[in-house]
Amino acid sequence: MGPELHYQVMISRATELQEEAAEHRRARQAQAGRKAQQRSGQRRLRAAFGKLRTS
Repeated sequence: MGPELHYQVMISRATELQEEAAEHRRARQAQAGRKAQQRSGQRRLRAAFGKLRTS
């Protein structure tokens, strides 16, 4: 494999890895957002039941 071809392969592989990393990062952010939303909903539910018991 010539040095120019090897260089092109390295560049394309680096681009692929960066795209995979970006996709993984978006998936983790989406998962964290869903968990935060779920936790806030549970917190609101507990707060509502707490108010009902003390009333």
